[in-house]
Amino acid sequence: MVEDYKKIRDYIYEKTGIYVEEKRLYFFKNRVFKRMKNIGIEDPNIYYNFLVNGEYSKMELNKLISEITVNETYFFREFPQLKVFAEYALKDVINRKNNKTIKVLSAGCASGEEPYTLSIILKEMLDSDFDYIIDAFDIDPIMILKAKAGIYNDYAVRDVPKEYLKKYFEEDKGNYKVKDIIKNKVNIYNLNLVEDETYEKLDDDYDFIFCRNVFIYFSDEIRKNIIMKFYAILNEGGYIFLGHSESINRITNAFRVIKANDFILYQKPYAQ
Repeated sequence: MVEDYKKIRDYIYEKTGIYVEEKRLYFFKNRVFKRMKNIGIEDPNIYYNFLVNGEYSKMELNKLISEITVNETYFFREFPQLKVFAEYALKDVINRKNNKTIKVLSAGCASGEEPYTLSIILKEMLDSDFDYIIDAFDIDPIMILKAKAGIYNDYAVRDVPKEYLKKYFEEDKGNYKVKDIIKNKVNIYNLNLVEDETYEKLDDDYDFIFCRNVFIYFSDEIRKNIIMKFYAILNEGGYIFLGHSESINRITNAFRVIKANDFILYQKPYAQ
């Protein structure tokens, strides 16, 4: 019964902040059952005890998180939004910036396609007198290993313009490896979006924060807490980019809301 899986759901929420709504419980049950089957457990109560008290409980929790979160991503995903970033928001920040280094945070970076995409865009868009740094993190250590490897299949690079594919990737046994000129500008960490310690380890002067298609896993209370953490580490005039179906309007009015090419951007206001 689905009810038997709720305490597993609640334990995940306690440990990670990831919350599965009632309407997604059936999906959650199927994903947990798949994980149980992989390790030879049929009873969700036995699995719960294994998850909480087992010798390999932390490792199992990481594998379960990988199973229940949707890590489907690819390079240049939601391209129209990235175009707004490059042609509107980036130009706005450059025109106002006092120093010559653009700093970007990619929160919930999964297997790395987003931060490497941003690295390509910045490499192409910035003049030679500008530099950039991208910090990226994810809760899933399995995804972090993939991101650090920087090797992707045909599906992941299917939307990469051909000239960029040739310029910034090396073919590697039928896959594509991100070249160091792009890879070395991205720092990748295994961090938890909801933990206060995460924000102590990050910088406090980002020009852009990308957190796309991540808030669907959190309650409004946790979303608000994350957004205000973002507010604290974002430069005045900096921008937050969310997924196309995500909004923070009902959570906070701390940001200036900007519409650009049918996309909603959230900008940290300048001090009066």
